[in-house]
Amino acid sequence: MSSHPPIPTRVVLLAGPSGSGKSSFAARSGLPVLCLDDFYKEGDDPTVPQVPGSTDIDWDSPASWDADVAVAAIEQLCRTGRTSVPVYDISTSSRTGESAMDIERTPLFIAEGIFAADIVERCRESGVLADAICLRGRPSTTYRRRLLRDLREGRKSVAFLLRRGWRLMRAERAIVARQTALGAHPCGKDEALGRVAAAAAGRCVKARADAA
Repeated sequence: MSSHPPIPTRVVLLAGPSGSGKSSFAARSGLPVLCLDDFYKEGDDPTVPQVPGSTDIDWDSPASWDADVAVAAIEQLCRTGRTSVPVYDISTSSRTGESAMDIERTPLFIAEGIFAADIVERCRESGVLADAICLRGRPSTTYRRRLLRDLREGRKSVAFLLRRGWRLMRAERAIVARQTALGAHPCGKDEALGRVAAAAAGRCVKARADAA
């Protein structure tokens, strides 16, 4: 018997390497979406790590992200249908304000970001997890998609984006393996859509068992 009181809403955590298509997939799902990138720490935070052997900030390290605030927002959305979300400017590495998110009585929403797998166990323990997915594809495709997006949006300097992109492409298989070990199911977009549909229909436990 569960020790948690009934929760009206649950979350699908959508992880995957940067550039794997998480945002477009989440938008395609038709569900409310919480962007976990908005919970990055600010660039002048002394706890933000650097890339070893470099002066670059390591924005791909979970230590650059505020997991506690992100989990609190997810739990509040699940229990009340609303929460406050930081407005984060990636180009300046700073929080520029706050916005209200209201999903009303929606029974399922997606929280997507490169650190989503890092909070799988916490969401499971609090009784709000419907499923956890890691989108995966070809590293070369992810590299191109990520670089074009980051250049288009002016996220960082061109030199930084090239260095980061090359580093992430070489590490992509290890990134997927890590997120899988943390509890996110690795799959392509078609299977991921099926899992989200199963979660929306209340069959998330069965979907995970079938994949085991």
